[in-house]
Amino acid sequence: MVFINLPVSDLADSKRFYAGLGFTENLIFRDDHTASFEVSDAIVIMLLETERFQGFTERPVIEKNGPREVLNCLSVSSPEDADELVRRAQEFGGTVTRELAAEGPMYGGAFDDPDGHG
Repeated sequence: MVFINLPVSDLADSKRFYAGLGFTENLIFRDDHTASFEVSDAIVIMLLETERFQGFTERPVIEKNGPREVLNCLSVSSPEDADELVRRAQEFGGTVTRELAAEGPMYGGAFDDPDGHG
C-alpha cells in the first residue's frame, strides 16, 4: 500500500474536501489530529494537522500554498469522470490549477486541495 501523508492546516476542511471527492474515510488510521481516506485498495491519503506531521520529520514543513514538492495524479475511467472529479474539487473548496483539456491520448486537468496540495 501507498500512504500519501499531507500536512493540513484545518483537518475538518480537509476531511470535507476528500469526502466530497468521493473517497471513503478509513476509520482505522485516524485520531484527533489525523484522518485518512481510501483512494483505492492500494492508496490511502493521510491528512495530518501540521504540528502532527512535523512530528515525523526534522525538515521544515512546506507552508500552505508554498513551493510544490510533488504532484499526485489520479486516473479515472472517462473524460466525464474527470469532469466530475474537478467539479467536485471546486465544490468542496479546491482550486483548479489547470483547466480540463485533451492532450494527445490523455484528457485531464489539475486542482489543489484547500492546503495547496496538487
